[in-house]
Amino acid sequence: MPISLRPVTADNFDLISELPLLPQQRDYLASNDYSIAQASFYPATMHTRAVYGDEEVIGFLMFVSPDADDPPGHYQIWRFMIDHRRQGQGHGRAALALALAEIRARPDARSIEICYKPGNANAKQFYASMGFVEKGMDADGCDMLAVIDIS
Repeated sequence: MPISLRPVTADNFDLISELPLLPQQRDYLASNDYSIAQASFYPATMHTRAVYGDEEVIGFLMFVSPDADDPPGHYQIWRFMIDHRRQGQGHGRAALALALAEIRARPDARSIEICYKPGNANAKQFYASMGFVEKGMDADGCDMLAVIDIS
């Protein structure tokens, strides 16, 4: 199944909003609705993408461009999810690879950060397999930070 990243639009918003997670995954992610609303207030820095498998919406991703408080070229992936019915089939790996390529193509990109709950062993293993290296807990002590250096 070919995987693609496409803009979030009025045509796919409801489908993204309805994507299910397993009950045990709900504590690990903000809702897609919240993320899309948040990005609507910061369109210059927050970039949302629908993850498609063929012509079906199967996931959601949001990445953030650096702002004045960030080191230059430091991008962050704030949200990433794949419908639980599509997990374990390589779709998440393909979608994240597309997102990483999109960010790396930006001329100022120097690093890409992602965070996850320390108890989420699946996320830790998955992100490490994609090249992310743990850097320690965030400033609030809630999330593990992992980074890919590009420069």
